[in-house]
Parts: sequence; C-alpha cells; structure tokens
Amino acid sequence: MKMTIRDIAEAAGVSTTTVSQILNNKGSRFSEKTREKVMTIVEEFNYKPDFFAQNMVTKKSQTIGMIVPDVTDFFFSKLIEGVEAYLNSLGYMILLCNSNHQAELEDKYFEELVHRSVEGVIIATPNQLSDSILKHERILNKSMSLILVDMGRNKRTEGKLLVEEYEGVYHATSYLIEEGHEAIGFLQEVGDYYQLSERITGYLNCLEDHHIAVQSSWVQSGPLTIEGGYLATKALLTTAVTPITALVCSNDQMAVGAYQAINEQGLKIPEDISVIGFDGLEISRYMAPALTTVHQPIFEIGYTAGEFIMGAIDSPQRKIPNKIFETKLIKRDSVKRLTR
Repeated sequence: MKMTIRDIAEAAGVSTTTVSQILNNKGSRFSEKTREKVMTIVEEFNYKPDFFAQNMVTKKSQTIGMIVPDVTDFFFSKLIEGVEAYLNSLGYMILLCNSNHQAELEDKYFEELVHRSVEGVIIATPNQLSDSILKHERILNKSMSLILVDMGRNKRTEGKLLVEEYEGVYHATSYLIEEGHEAIGFLQEVGDYYQLSERITGYLNCLEDHHIAVQSSWVQSGPLTIEGGYLATKALLTTAVTPITALVCSNDQMAVGAYQAINEQGLKIPEDISVIGFDGLEISRYMAPALTTVHQPIFEIGYTAGEFIMGAIDSPQRKIPNKIFETKLIKRDSVKRLTR
C-alpha cells in the first residue's frame, strides 16, 4: 500500500501541512528535530510524493518539451543527451517529440506540449517556424520559455546557439591543400535537413583563395545520412571529369557512406582518396581508417540549451545570452600527404 503524506504526518506526530512544507523545502520555521523526524520516516518507507499533486502545489511541472527532426540521427541523439544532462541534474525531465522534419508536426507537438503544462520548449529545427509558435501567447507573455537550435534560421536577437561551421570547413579544406591535394570533392546536404550553407561556402572560398578552379562535378548533394553519403559519393566518383584525390563531407554520417562507396570502386582510404567529415561523432574514431573530422561540441550545445532555458524560466524578463561554439579539426588516419 502506497504511503501518503497523512500517514507520514501521523507517524511523526505532526500536521500534514508540516510534512508538505518540509518536503517542498519551505519548512525553515520548523526545528531541526521535527525535520529529522519527518525525513527519517520518509527515508524508512522510501516515500515519493505524487508528482501531479505536487505540481498543483508548486505550480511547476518540472518538465521541458523538446522537439527534434530525427531522434535516430547521431547529431540529435547527442544533442538530446546534452540537454538531459543539464536538466536531469536539476530534477527536470524531457518530454521528447520527433517531428520527422515536418513543420506541421512541429506546430502540432508544440500545442500538445503547451497543453501538458511544460515550463519551456527546446526546438531543434531546420525550418522557419510558424507564428503559431514564435508568437504564441505564452511565449510573448513569457509564461513559457522557448530556446531554438536552428543554426540561426529564425530571426531573433537573443538565445542564438551558433557553430563556427564556415571556419571549420575552411580549415579542413586548407589542411587538404597543405597536404598536396587540389582535386577536392565536397558532399553537401539536400532535402529537409539544416541548410548548411556556411559549410559549402567555406569549401568554395578556400579553393578560390588558393587559386584552385572548382569543377561542378566535384560537388554532389544528398541527405545528411549514411545512405546519402554513399549515393552522393558514387555519383561523384562516376561523373567527376578530373578524379578527386580528397573529399570533404558535410557530416560524419555522410563520411561513413562515402567509405563504403569508395571501397566498392576498388579504391582505398587514404591511399587513393583522403576523406574528412564534420561533427566529431564518437563513431568517427572507430572507422577504418579512423576519420579525420571537424569536431563541433554537440553535447555542449545541448547542455547550453538546457542551461539557457532554465535561466529563462527562472528570470523570464532577463535577456537570454547568445553563444558561439568553436570547431576543431581532429587529424586522424583518413588523410594522406601527396608528394608533388
């Protein structure tokens, strides 16, 4: 039989109000002896307060809604891990929704989360959000907080979580050129993923700055998935007028697919083609050969999103800060130096 506050009160010889206030950290007016007596009984019977009843008292659900485009994507799973690490440490839980990249589902899930009285919502989205979210009454009157992980796609002056993508890809392409490569391919995203224009721009500008003419067949598009990288690399290898000696991928998952496509062509990495990814996922260390990649701090981005939304909940009138995350080139075994 589940123990109630009334049972604890009777066992401790105090009122239910006393027990309730002690459990909700509002019992400063009670003696240490009374507090110890109540907490001893709570621990002895492993009492856990009814979550919904407690919410009625505190007016807090201790729940944050989170909407992501694809929970199976390595990037978003790491992002979620970072958000949870921060929120769970404060006793908060995530109510997670998978939008499958659909703007309509983002609107639907947002309304559902509002109805479930979440204290805030974190949305990772490749879309321009609708006014039904951005101008929702609870967002405008700051009774509910909203944090976006959207690469700055939605206009705002605060709460921007941005990654130095341009610098990361520029540095990666420069590294390949320093290693003697000039025929460098690029796999860019297509479809409903983030429009990673900074990454393709970093690649193109780097080649231009080094006076290397880009051939259109060196750039192929695909979804930011393993299959997307595989198909895009197959297309590149069969259509490139000048065969490439190196390849930059828009993310590590595309690089995994690129490995397979290159191997199927009877080519070896890095002996025939050097490969660089982007993200710095854990899997990149265990690829054969280990993948050189541009690391972005995905876990830290999620952790910061959790930190920012709690700051907005605690101080709704205070401006949410912006934060820029640096990238770092991790050099491993998938790049070969060419001798001229």
